[in-house]
Amino acid sequence: MPESTKSEALRAAQDATNATALKTGKLSAPQKRWLRKGLAQPGGKLPLFDDDGREIPARTIRACIDAGWAEPWFSNPIKPDWLVCKLTPAAVEALSASQKDKKS
Repeated sequence: MPESTKSEALRAAQDATNATALKTGKLSAPQKRWLRKGLAQPGGKLPLFDDDGREIPARTIRACIDAGWAEPWFSNPIKPDWLVCKLTPAAVEALSASQKDKKS
């Protein structure tokens, strides 16, 4: 298979996976709280800690990454086990859709 066809097929598969995740996944309350924090941050950076200073649960972060709502941004050399993430465009759409549903 030519290289361009492989990359197009891979991109199409990734887009389909992301679309499926967005359709099947509803944001939970903890996910919404965490993702909304990124809307006001430069580059959509998501916090490592909540408003009370507790670490955001890894389960929440992983679920958002798996659904395509967050993506790892960079590795933290001091604390490599911390996931520094940012919002994806899909997360902004999902948050906008949840706000519209709430108003209706």
